[in-house]
Amino acid sequence: MLKKLKDLRKILAEDVQAAYQGDPAAKSIDEIIFGYPSIMAIMTYRLAHELHVQEVPLIPRMMAEYAHSVTGIDIHPGAVIGRHFFIDHGTGVVIGETSVIGEYVRIYQGVTLGALSLPMEEKGDMLRRMKRHPTIEDHVTIYAGATILGGDTVVGGGSIIGGNVWLTRSVPPGVTVMTEAPKLKYKEEKKEMSIESNGY
Repeated sequence: MLKKLKDLRKILAEDVQAAYQGDPAAKSIDEIIFGYPSIMAIMTYRLAHELHVQEVPLIPRMMAEYAHSVTGIDIHPGAVIGRHFFIDHGTGVVIGETSVIGEYVRIYQGVTLGALSLPMEEKGDMLRRMKRHPTIEDHVTIYAGATILGGDTVVGGGSIIGGNVWLTRSVPPGVTVMTEAPKLKYKEEKKEMSIESNGY
């Protein structure tokens, strides 16, 4: 583990740089390191992941759950996450055990990379050894509230997943996926009008 610390420090520096480049509200690197809960969650994940790879029992999960309790960001230590990773805001993010995330990926608050529900009796303990969570390739952005489920689900490189999208099948590279704009209703005294909302 000690031999890995130098490499981990370099990777964490890239995560901090990703936050600085991805958030115009950030005024300095120090602000990100000391004030961004996502950096705490990612740092804890990276340390816990190395312990998980070395098959250290219990401690990696305890580390992850502590970070979850403090930041609201739940990253399983078994997930594989590439370089230059940024979680913007972050509250409510869930990244499951067998998720694979490439490089230069940005996700926003409320995103879930989860598993499709299957009855345990169908496959028993096999489920514990299966890939149950999605793969996110390089340079993908996932906006707030999106839910991406399933071990066979792959989001291709350079894609954008819009807010509140529910996704259970793969997306080719370079594709934008969004829900249709909702129709909003405004009531004013006895008058009622509706408008269509734009954006994510």
